Amino acid sequence: MRVRTVPMREVHVWEFPVRLYHWVNAYCVLALCITGFLIGNPLSFMKGTEAYFNYWFGIVRFIHFITAFVFFFNFVFRTYWGFVGNEFARWYNFIPLKRCQWKEIIDVIKVDVLQVTHKQVDSIGHNSLASFIYFITFLIFMLQSLTGFGMYSAMSSSFFPKLFAWIVPLMGGDMNVRQLHHILMWGFILFALVHIYLVFYHDYIERRGVTSSMIGGWKFIEEDVVERHENRGEECPKD
Repeated sequence: MRVRTVPMREVHVWEFPVRLYHWVNAYCVLALCITGFLIGNPLSFMKGTEAYFNYWFGIVRFIHFITAFVFFFNFVFRTYWGFVGNEFARWYNFIPLKRCQWKEIIDVIKVDVLQVTHKQVDSIGHNSLASFIYFITFLIFMLQSLTGFGMYSAMSSSFFPKLFAWIVPLMGGDMNVRQLHHILMWGFILFALVHIYLVFYHDYIERRGVTSSMIGGWKFIEEDVVERHENRGEECPKD
């Protein structure tokens, strides 16, 4: 049995909008990857049957398109919440502009990647490396949305998809856009695998309730870490 040797404090880190975004995004990525893979590699197990039995592919495409809209507007909402949310949701956490953020990135790499030290990083929200990686994924989310709606604009007469009709000519044609869209899908899959592994890894090593915090919002943080955070008023002090 592992026994805590330091006093802990409950800290409400993730607000409900952040948690809602996270789980909606997780569903969307899963659904989009599955349906996107089927669209790129259609199954032929119903070949030779009546035409109306083959409409399963139309359903797959419909799910993909509807989920893409949910994914996009969920991302737009998270972008907005990065300006109005609490201190752990703000954009300044995700863009490493301070020297101390880059120092923390190096410290996390030493622990998570190189495993040359077991010193715990005292971040209450996301550590600086995780935040920076999430920021990169936000850029990928945007690019994936642009390429997806760019392709969809050719087959839709709706106003919103037509706003992205300039994407395909800009990127040199439909084939280039499709290839990039497909490659980014595998990027999502790789990110999801690493993300899930690191969540459980940090949950086990740090015992701060990382996994459950994205359900209830609360993390269990060492008392001295919380006090230092409260005294300086921010996750990372200014240089």
